[in-house]
Amino acid sequence: MKASEALAKIPVVSVAKDKHDPRGLRRARYLVQFATLVALILIPASGLFRIDMSSGFIVLDRQIWFSDFLIVFGLWLAIACTLILVYSTLGTVFCGWVCPQNTFSSLANHFTFKHLGKRAVIDWHNKDKAKLAARKNHLGNWVLLGLKLLAMAMLVALIPLFYFYPPEAVWAFMTFSEDARLAGSLHWIYTVFVFILFVNFAVIRHFTCRYMCIYRMWQFLFKTKDTLHIEYDASRSADCEKCQYCLTACMVEIDPRKTSTYDSCTNCGACITACDTMHAKKGEKGLLRFKFGPRSDKDADPARSIATVKERLAWVMPVWLLGMGLFAWGLYSYQPYHLTAYKASKAHGQQINEYRINLASKVLHPATLQISVEGLDPAQYQLSKQRVHFDTAGREDVFVRLEPMPAGLHTFLVRARADDGWEASYRLQHYVAEGRKDE
Repeated sequence: MKASEALAKIPVVSVAKDKHDPRGLRRARYLVQFATLVALILIPASGLFRIDMSSGFIVLDRQIWFSDFLIVFGLWLAIACTLILVYSTLGTVFCGWVCPQNTFSSLANHFTFKHLGKRAVIDWHNKDKAKLAARKNHLGNWVLLGLKLLAMAMLVALIPLFYFYPPEAVWAFMTFSEDARLAGSLHWIYTVFVFILFVNFAVIRHFTCRYMCIYRMWQFLFKTKDTLHIEYDASRSADCEKCQYCLTACMVEIDPRKTSTYDSCTNCGACITACDTMHAKKGEKGLLRFKFGPRSDKDADPARSIATVKERLAWVMPVWLLGMGLFAWGLYSYQPYHLTAYKASKAHGQQINEYRINLASKVLHPATLQISVEGLDPAQYQLSKQRVHFDTAGREDVFVRLEPMPAGLHTFLVRARADDGWEASYRLQHYVAEGRKDE
């Protein structure tokens, strides 16, 4: 029999290839983390949101004063309710997928693994586990790791500047150029911030998530019976490789097979990727997965009863709708300019015949306001200005001086008009006492 004929008689079994990508979840998390960092920079740089120390906030090149109560309170209420809904359904997924502290701590771990070995990260619970790779433990790798962590700290420290200064001012800061908007001590403040971040990335990292993050602890208040969590398929426990790969992959060093309602799990999914990667070699899915709903392991649930998502929605949604309603009405009634009028200061006992008109522009683009007085004869008053031009947001005073007038109560109106159609007025009453000559 020929060799080709013998080979032809060998039975061939076709096995369908598992299309499940064990690393797809990790790539999705990396994409979300990258998009979050980009958004953190673009949101202030584009003018969508920025903090204005003199007024409050800047949204879409418009100042939002704290006196714009409906906008500020309505938005705060809506955001708070949205976060509660996220915590109630997705749990601590913010920590694992969005939080910059976790993102940069994971990146710092990656740099450490690359330059010092996969066991080089310090474990404060068991320091003996940390071990440097002998072939990588030399000065060059330590210096390279330090430079990477320092560069990361310097870049991250720039992000908060975008929330207080426009991009051109941040560029002036980076190039050491003169800019009147920059505080004189800003470079010192930046240096201190870089040092704090460097220590954080070099030493603390995920221990912030485990022991120092009050925000994560606050999320525990809103977990429900249906909150997203890691589920271990105990029915396939015999298939568990006992490799501890899922535990090694966990950034907060808990056993993903034994999670509970209140633990340090960040729902990052690293353990799921690790388990899937191991079992993909046999064409199987791993034993870990994300799950909504009650936990299968009843012993992992707290003894006391907690709410369900439906029960949480019953009171959160009405409050969220109220917040969005207040916010929408605040935007609709938003005033881009502000007009006030009051008596100018005079020495005690003197007749007041001058009034201060304060005009404020809350928009960051150029604007011109026309000022007029109604209810008085033009010969009875003098305006210091009839037009006020703003290159950007700011304030300016206009003075109205009244000529001598007969005794009695004189009512007049100060009106301001903007080129974009905005209009406001302020009613004033000027009193001249009987028998007293108005100066």
